[in-house]
Amino acid sequence: MKAILYVNQFFGQIGGEDKADFEPEIREGLVGPAMELDKRLQNAEVTHTIICGDNFIGSNEDEAKKRILEFLEGKEFDIFFAGPAFQAGRYGNACGVVAKAVKEKFNVPVISSMHIENPGVEMFKKDMVIFPGGKSAAAMRKDIKKMAAYGDKVLAGEKLGTAEEEGYYVRGIRHQVWLEDKTPAADRVVDMLIKKLSGEEFKTELPIPKLDRVEIAAPIKDLSKANIAFVTTSGIVPVDNPDRIQSASATRWGRYSIEDGLKPGVFKTIHAGFDPAAADADPNVCVPVDALKAFEKEGKIGKAHEYFYTTVGTGTTQGEAARMAKEIVEYLKEGNVDGVIMTST
Repeated sequence: MKAILYVNQFFGQIGGEDKADFEPEIREGLVGPAMELDKRLQNAEVTHTIICGDNFIGSNEDEAKKRILEFLEGKEFDIFFAGPAFQAGRYGNACGVVAKAVKEKFNVPVISSMHIENPGVEMFKKDMVIFPGGKSAAAMRKDIKKMAAYGDKVLAGEKLGTAEEEGYYVRGIRHQVWLEDKTPAADRVVDMLIKKLSGEEFKTELPIPKLDRVEIAAPIKDLSKANIAFVTTSGIVPVDNPDRIQSASATRWGRYSIEDGLKPGVFKTIHAGFDPAAADADPNVCVPVDALKAFEKEGKIGKAHEYFYTTVGTGTTQGEAARMAKEIVEYLKEGNVDGVIMTST
C-alpha cells in the first residue's frame, strides 16, 4: 500500500519565513518528516511528499487546494498524512485544509497531529483524525509514531476503537454501536442515574463540550464621540522591546504611547511567525495608528486612545492570551475606552 505526506516549506527543507510564499510542489520520494513516517509505517510506503508555504496556502487557499488535488490525480495512494503541525497555527490550518480536501476528493483516510493549542484542532477535528502532539519539532518522532501506528491499523482493516481508546482528539461525531454485553440503553441510563444520586463516579455516553461563549457587545451609538484603542497580536514594539515580549508563545504584553505615531526605526515587530520586512518598514501596516489619528482629526471618531497594547499571537496558548487580555482590560477601563480594534498579521 502507498501513502503521501503533506508538509510546509520549513519541514519540506525549502526555508523559513522568507520562503513562506513557496508555491505547492509534489516530489517523488521522501522529504523531511516523510523519512521518519516511511520508517514507522509497516503496512505502506511513502511514495511522495507535497510541500507548500504556509503563507501561500493562507492567502491562496482555493488555488493551493486546486493544484494539490491536481498533483494527486492519477497517483495511487491508500492513505494521506499531514504534518505533524505541533503548535504552529498557520501550519495546522494548512494541514487541515489540504487533508480535508484530499479526503473529500479521493475518499482515503487522512491523519494529522497537532498540539492542543493549535487552532487547527478545533477547526478540523470533525473532518479528520488528529492526534495530540508536542509544542515543537522536538516531538517529531513521537508524534509521527502515533500517526503511523493508527494508519497501520486502518490499512490492516483492524477493528478501531473510540477516539479516547485510540488516543486522538474526540471529534464530536455520534455513531450507533452495538455493545458486546447487549445491555439496553434504559438499563444503562438508570445505572448512571443511581450512581449520580449516590455521589458515585459515572461516565456519560454523550459528553457535552463546555464552550467559552462571549456575549456580543452592544454597538457604539456615536463613533464621533467614542474613545478607540488598538490591541494587537502582531508584536509591534519599540525597537529595544522594553518589556521583553517573546517572539513566540508569548506570556508578556506591552503598553506604548501613540503620541508620536508609529515610526520605522522607533517601532518594529518581534513576531516570529511572519516576514517582518513590511512591518519594520512601516509599523502602521499592522497597527494603523496613522489612519486612526486621521479619523480623529476628521471627526469620524471622538478620540484615539493614548496607548496601544501589544503581544505576539503565534504559539501563544489560550490560557495565556486570556490572562493577558484580562490585564489589558483594566487599563482600557481606566482609560474610558469605548471600543477596541483588534489587529493581527
